[in-house]
Amino acid sequence: MRSSREGMPNSKKKTVNKLKNLSAFIFRMPLWASFFVERKKVGGQAVIEGVMMRSPEHWGVVVRGADGRIHRFRAPLKKLPLFFRLPLIRGSSVLVQSIVLGLKAINFSAQKAYEEEEEIGTVAMALTFLVAFVLGMGLFLFIPLYITKGIGYFIPLIDENAFIFNLIEGFLRIAIFISYIIVIGLWREMRRVFEYHGAEHKVIHTYEEGKPLRVEYAFFYSAQHPRCGTSFLLLVMLCSILIFSFIPTEWSLTAKFLSRVLLIPVVAGVSYELLRISARKRESLILKPLIMPGLMLQRFTTREPNKDQLEIAILALKEVL
Repeated sequence: MRSSREGMPNSKKKTVNKLKNLSAFIFRMPLWASFFVERKKVGGQAVIEGVMMRSPEHWGVVVRGADGRIHRFRAPLKKLPLFFRLPLIRGSSVLVQSIVLGLKAINFSAQKAYEEEEEIGTVAMALTFLVAFVLGMGLFLFIPLYITKGIGYFIPLIDENAFIFNLIEGFLRIAIFISYIIVIGLWREMRRVFEYHGAEHKVIHTYEEGKPLRVEYAFFYSAQHPRCGTSFLLLVMLCSILIFSFIPTEWSLTAKFLSRVLLIPVVAGVSYELLRISARKRESLILKPLIMPGLMLQRFTTREPNKDQLEIAILALKEVL
């Protein structure tokens, strides 16, 4: 007996597979977003068979199609209002803007990488993002909270002390996060993305050091970068241990979960400022312990790229300079 998927027309099969891959890709998107470097402010993100780069004035995507052709996209980028660029506020602003641009970049890269003329509709993309968002909230917020609450039933001290409660919850969240990174690294398609992630970092390092944007220079730089989204997410989880400790212990499980969701902008704001400081003072003996865990974690989210991937990352950066 043939399954319903086997009976689908080829065009519908391709759409289902594309949405499935996009959902998984969006769910992992914050891992490979780099924020800023010191010269002209640029950031980047690995996409499907390509790289997205952004500067204060423009953002662009360069993708290599299955036939080897290079596809480019470039668009102007509006400057955020002053309020959204203030310290502690700008963390959430940059994160939201990065997600919006990332979704557009992923849509473009999926269209070119899969060699289809038809774009994914706004509704389909919104639903795909919503599914990924709900899964993310469940995996990284609700499950650690639920497990810690369960442990608290057997060990009352945990349930009564807000700091101990959030310390255990934080360690569980970090353990889930690291396990998640290791597992997705086993997926062949994601290994390709991790290679482009490494290419993006190497090219940003090359630009940051003032070297010519050529493959032979970028090749020798590190595939890890202190302002990577992976480091940012690790900082978010560490900061959440302290910030969530202010939530009253007597609140219900539902109230605790919703309060954590509402405090995400605060956690993101503090984490972003720490990321900026640590990246700017990366040689400081005091701040090195803050940088090293993120760089070590990036060994799971980056791979050494080949010359073709470095070429794509270089072209993407040149699009926005």
